[in-house]
Amino acid sequence: MDGDSRTIEWTWIGTGIGPLLLAVTGKGLANVVFHADPAAREKALQRLTSRFGAPPVESPQSSRLAEPIRQLTAYFAGELREFTLPLDWALSSGFNREVLRELAAGVPYGTVVGYGDLARRVGRPAAAQAVGAAMGSNPLPVVVPCHRVVESGGGLGGFGGGLETKRQLLALECVLPEPLF
Repeated sequence: MDGDSRTIEWTWIGTGIGPLLLAVTGKGLANVVFHADPAAREKALQRLTSRFGAPPVESPQSSRLAEPIRQLTAYFAGELREFTLPLDWALSSGFNREVLRELAAGVPYGTVVGYGDLARRVGRPAAAQAVGAAMGSNPLPVVVPCHRVVESGGGLGGFGGGLETKRQLLALECVLPEPLF
């Protein structure tokens, strides 16, 4: 199946923030899903089937998935600060894709950016709320680090994976202190 670029392959991995579903195509990593318990996996796989027109194939030993698994494992172990994975942007388009690409390219490990600042970076200074919507639609969280986008006043803002997950990711990157309890 690795030779068929149209096949969507998936697996899930355990991490310090819970299980993540990973889905790849011949173009690259296409989807990362938080809290990928069996019910969440089923829902994500149905969305992928609808979007790509074919059911994803579970392939834990896939050569396409090997590098995303390796890099995410290294990231959660504190050994990787920059992902170098090919990404399939098929699940994002328009303004959202533009914002997510800027986020991936311009907000490095251990830093944060405000919603308004990110809007300015893409030439739409009044679009802070639209940037928030783009973060909520991010099909590649962690790899495209929407957890690094915060409110200008210092608040965490929202997060599709939940605020505790956002806190954990920012603590991993030494942006926030680890909780005491």
